[in-house]
Amino acid sequence: MEINRPKSKQPIPDNAKKVFSGVLFDVYQWEQELFDGTKTLFEKLKRPDTVVVFPVLDDGKIILTEQEQPGKEPFIGATGGRIDNGEDILEAAKRELLEESGYEASEFILWDAQHPTSKIDWVVYTFIAKGLKKVADMNLDAGEKINLKLVNFDEFIEIAINKNFVEKEIIPKLYEAKLHPEKREELKKLFNPKF
Repeated sequence: MEINRPKSKQPIPDNAKKVFSGVLFDVYQWEQELFDGTKTLFEKLKRPDTVVVFPVLDDGKIILTEQEQPGKEPFIGATGGRIDNGEDILEAAKRELLEESGYEASEFILWDAQHPTSKIDWVVYTFIAKGLKKVADMNLDAGEKINLKLVNFDEFIEIAINKNFVEKEIIPKLYEAKLHPEKREELKKLFNPKF
């Protein structure tokens, strides 16, 4: 599966200078000409892209995660995390699914890929994983506490539009499914383990 990275609506120009290298974020700056001909300093962050995986069991249940991480309020989301340097996007999705749930999947469907904000060069790739097989115990990072929560499609939509659902990029699609019966059916089919 070839996955193309979506283009940023405000890309970091070639003449930008990296002025800070952090653990998670790098900072780039460049001089930008304005409409009146004056120039000013623009700035943008860059961070590793991430993967989000919604696993679907053979009975149609969707696996969500109830998570705690240091310094954050508890939240509900999907399996997922950062793409390691040099790692393929799909391989990262497979790795994160295995680490955070103990499952492998025979099929990964790219549901969404987007830059969540124009001020950070960062893409979130959202997958639906089907054909699940439990192969291992969870292998969590020291900064993660995760419990798996199995929900049906209707429960998934209701949970996802709740304030403590962390996968914000896909919430508009879920509201659309909640409000429009034809969109709901399309999404339900996408999450159906038989298709």
